[in-house]
Amino acid sequence: MQLLFEFLPILAFVIAYKLGGMYVATAVLIVAVIAQASIEWIRRRKVSPMLLISAALVLVFGGITLILKDKTFIQWKPTILYWLFAIVLFASRFIGEKPMIERLLGENIAVDRAIWNRANSLFAFFFLAMGAVNLFVAYSYDEATWVYFKFALFGALAVFTFGVAFWLTSKMPPDAEPDAEQKKESP
Repeated sequence: MQLLFEFLPILAFVIAYKLGGMYVATAVLIVAVIAQASIEWIRRRKVSPMLLISAALVLVFGGITLILKDKTFIQWKPTILYWLFAIVLFASRFIGEKPMIERLLGENIAVDRAIWNRANSLFAFFFLAMGAVNLFVAYSYDEATWVYFKFALFGALAVFTFGVAFWLTSKMPPDAEPDAEQKKESP
C-alpha cells in the first residue's frame, strides 16, 4: 500500500501531462507532493526524510519550471534527487555506525556488515545510473518520451528494490532474527 501511495504523484503527473501538457503536469505534481507530505504528516505525525527531500526538489524545480516556462528544471529534478541519494548512501558507509540501507532495512533483515555494505553500494550505483539515464532521455528524446520514461523509472526502482531485498534475505542465516544482537544485549 505504501508503494502505491509513493507512486501517486508520478501517476498524477503523467495523467496531467496527457490532459494538459508539461506545465499543467508540473503544477499537479507540486500539489500532489504537498498533499502526499500532508497525508503522511496526518497519518504518522512525521514525514520521511526522502519524501521531504523529494517534495522540496519538486517545489523548487517545479516552481522554477512554471515561473520561467522552461521544462529543463523539472527534467533535472529526478537526476538531482537520485544523485543526492547516491551521495548519502556512499557517505553513510563512513558516517555513523551502519550504512544507510542497513538503517532502513536492518529491523527486518539480519545479515553481516559486508553484505549490508554491498547492498548499500548497489543502491548508490543504481541511483547514479538512474540519474544519468534520466538526463540522457531528457536530452535525447522528445518531451512525451521523457514523461513516460519517468513513469518507467519508478518501476525500475521498485523492481531493483525487490531484487535487492530478495538477495538480502537469501543471505540471512537460517536461524537469524532481525536485531538478534540487540536481543542478546538485553537483560
